[in-house]
Amino acid sequence: MQILSIQSSVAFGHVGNSAAVFPLQRLGHEVWPVNTVHFSNHTGYGAWRGPLLDPSDVREVIAGIDDRGALAEVDAVLSGYQGDPAVGAVILDAVARVKELNPDALYCCDPVMGDVGRGMFVRPGIPEYLRDTVVPRADILTPNHFELDFLVGRPTRTLAEIVDAVDVLRERGPRDVLVTSVVHGEVPEGRIDVVAVSDAGAWAVETPLLPITPNGCGDVTAALYLAHLRTTGSAQVALERTTSAVFAILEETLAAGTREIQLVAAQEAIAHPPARFAVRRLR
Repeated sequence: MQILSIQSSVAFGHVGNSAAVFPLQRLGHEVWPVNTVHFSNHTGYGAWRGPLLDPSDVREVIAGIDDRGALAEVDAVLSGYQGDPAVGAVILDAVARVKELNPDALYCCDPVMGDVGRGMFVRPGIPEYLRDTVVPRADILTPNHFELDFLVGRPTRTLAEIVDAVDVLRERGPRDVLVTSVVHGEVPEGRIDVVAVSDAGAWAVETPLLPITPNGCGDVTAALYLAHLRTTGSAQVALERTTSAVFAILEETLAAGTREIQLVAAQEAIAHPPARFAVRRLR
């Protein structure tokens, strides 16, 4: 595939494009990264340096790609953290242009806004912008459980409630939804679910809950799920491959004792995901 990835970037570590590009390339895809910021490191350290790019600069980079006639070759647009509605508007304009040139292209949105224990960590107004403006334009959506609950406006505590909530989202636009970090009453202590829903059905994978929460895992997950879903056409296969690869990355990170995800060390598992976890069909 040819993937246009519009996200943040860091020089040290792996979040945003700095987390998504290498795994996609390791799977054999061409990636054209358009950066919305270029920081020294991710903001989880509490201090960082580097520029937040003006939305007009982001738009100019995309326009330059279009000048080359290359947007017509894009198979998918990928976006993650959107720190400003103006950047979001640039992304949606790029999606519209790509789909004008290639109606078969997909838009995969990771609606980054918050998480359990942290609450919302984006600027005021961003969650509502994502919910009301961005989600209806997405073909693939990859929220975590906390974000799913916000997007549908109600808490979900059982697997049935989670799948029902995903169906509500799918009625608004995105046909494929992957929900990460899913905790519900049917998950044993120390385990966690990942749920995928498409027109073909709904599936879940249960994995151990490792004692680390490094930044960038959501960015990798969205990228891998987009790649596997687009190339196989199967949400079930994409779920299995994505969860196996991300778990391998987390294992390498835990073993290394670092707060930065170990993408290079786990690259073989990214390229050839081991079949480690059983996929359960929910419907």
